[in-house]
Amino acid sequence: MFKKTLMASAIATAICVHGTFAQAAEPASPHSLTANVGLYSQYIFRGLNQTNRDPAVQGGFDYAYDTGGSTVYLGTWLSNIAWLHDSAQYSSSSLENDWYGGLRGAFGKSDFTYDVGYLYYYYPGTVIPTTGEKGDTQEVYGALGWQWLSAKLSYGVGNKTFAVRNSSGTYYLDITANYPVGDTGLNLIAHWGKQKYKGTDLRNAPGFRVANISNDAEYSYTDIKLGATYDLSKSSDLFKGMTLGGYYTKANAPAVGYGSTTQGGPYPKNIADGTFTAYVQKTF
Repeated sequence: MFKKTLMASAIATAICVHGTFAQAAEPASPHSLTANVGLYSQYIFRGLNQTNRDPAVQGGFDYAYDTGGSTVYLGTWLSNIAWLHDSAQYSSSSLENDWYGGLRGAFGKSDFTYDVGYLYYYYPGTVIPTTGEKGDTQEVYGALGWQWLSAKLSYGVGNKTFAVRNSSGTYYLDITANYPVGDTGLNLIAHWGKQKYKGTDLRNAPGFRVANISNDAEYSYTDIKLGATYDLSKSSDLFKGMTLGGYYTKANAPAVGYGSTTQGGPYPKNIADGTFTAYVQKTF
């Protein structure tokens, strides 16, 4: 009887332990939802200042679904801006709201990755009829990556790109290195980009554009970025999900499209000038 009782107890214990392990090993949900918010000393997009060198508050939400071989994602992102008002495109405009979705993953078990998707830039506000154009822009993109190196091509969909008319075929090429320094939490960033505009805007808007000049001559440019980010959780668990960063940017852009009014451009300050940006971001 003692042996039977002992055996029954052992079996019951094994069943309980097995049940506990089975519960602990339950697979993670393929669904994930994250949010982020950041404070930036200024907003730089593709080498160009979007806030007239004033600070920017930025944030967004991202949903992802892991299919087991790739990840489907959807997201939205917002930031304050000034460039549409500064360039006499809008009489009132202070917001950029991006919407995007795509598919990303790796090629088998290799270090090579891919990312393809669609992005819509939405700029609410009031367009000035005589000098302005709506800034809403659509792009499709494709990227290839290897460990810390990536190349991405964004191609404009439609006939308007960031308030530039008749710009069908415009694209942006982005080559970026994001190199992690061991397990320190420090990442070094180096970037080169090329914004290539196509077509000709035939408007004649005095004080805003030069009549009949090609979009390429007025708006195409290259830009660079050099900087670093640091995972603050490496210094303390109190800073979990927080990133500190800084980078220098500069665009080799024609003054007629991006310079200050004293340089023949439409902006209060040259938005392509070299500048340094600092930020802190929190991901939830």
